[in-house]
Amino acid sequence: EVQLQASGGGLVQAGESLRLSCTANGFTFDDYAIGWFRQAPGKEREAVSCISNSDGTTYYADAVKGRFTISTDTAKNTVHLHMTSLEPEDTAVYYCAADPLQTIKYSTTWYFSSSYYWGQGTQVTVSS
Repeated sequence: EVQLQASGGGLVQAGESLRLSCTANGFTFDDYAIGWFRQAPGKEREAVSCISNSDGTTYYADAVKGRFTISTDTAKNTVHLHMTSLEPEDTAVYYCAADPLQTIKYSTTWYFSSSYYWGQGTQVTVSS
């Protein structure tokens, strides 16, 4: 069974940093791209970042480029999202997702798909 566990959310002030983690179990880690969507109240779901665990290809939404960094700890089957210079606009529930098709290896963007596996969301709140 594919299982994803998200953690690391919290309450910070603008300009501070957080690190989100997504730990995967129940599947071959290198066969998936793993990343993050977020959804704020009243706003559409947004793809934030993703990394292919087979070749390291990454995707970043324009809104987070230069501020967020995604990385993989293969020994722990974990993907981290290092978020710096956080802004109130980053406030959202962040959801870890595993993409069995590794879409970002073949596309410049990453979109929602019903084929993804999902973890429980972790709340990120950034105060001004």
